[in-house]
Amino acid sequence: MSAPLTPPPPPHEHSPQGGWQSPSAGQAAAAPASADGSAPDPAAGHGDRSGHGWYEQDGPGMRTELREAAVTAVAVTLGGVLLGVLWWWLAPRVPLVGDVAGDSWVVYLKDTEGEQAIGVDGTFALLAPAFGAVSALAVFLVRRRGGVPLVVALGVGGLLGSLLAWRLGVWLGPAQDVIARAREVGKGVTFDAPLELNAKGALLAWPFAALAVHLGLTALFGPRDPEPDSGPHPCPPADPYVPQPPHDGFPKA
Repeated sequence: MSAPLTPPPPPHEHSPQGGWQSPSAGQAAAAPASADGSAPDPAAGHGDRSGHGWYEQDGPGMRTELREAAVTAVAVTLGGVLLGVLWWWLAPRVPLVGDVAGDSWVVYLKDTEGEQAIGVDGTFALLAPAFGAVSALAVFLVRRRGGVPLVVALGVGGLLGSLLAWRLGVWLGPAQDVIARAREVGKGVTFDAPLELNAKGALLAWPFAALAVHLGLTALFGPRDPEPDSGPHPCPPADPYVPQPPHDGFPKA
């Protein structure tokens, strides 16, 4: 007659060869020791974000964007010089005639039903959106990735360019003192009126056109974000702190 077999240990008493370890042992296994045997630094895995490293990583990028935006605003504003010259050259002339009434000079329109004054505003209103489209295309080709500072610089540069073109065209045009000009040319002689922009809303044509064209170019041809991976993802590793059953499902003797 053989001796009785030794009963297996209770289920709650897992041997060291079982499927789980105590939290203290798991922590010791999960946290590798450093080279000198000291405890690992919890912040070692976040060295890039500790201290000022995280801000130093983003700082140069923002400074670069601001610098590029400033250069863009200046370049777009200088384009107003060409717009002012073209406006002065292409705008129709408004004919005036001087006359003497008593002891004073009076100036009036030679053609009271003419539309030259409307043509002056229309010329500016047609040239400004064209400059806005060209400036937006140039900025997009130079820097495709865009950015908020660049868009703001494009709008501000377009507005300043319109103001510069307006004042330059007025300065290049005929003299502002029409009475002195009438006295100079004589009574009944036709002369050109000063170049004026009566429709001040045309100053916004350049920035609005630039922003609209740049938005369209960015939407159609701008860089795209990478598509998220929709394939199967591997299962995450098991948590060492959660008890895991043995491989065969039964405690080992």
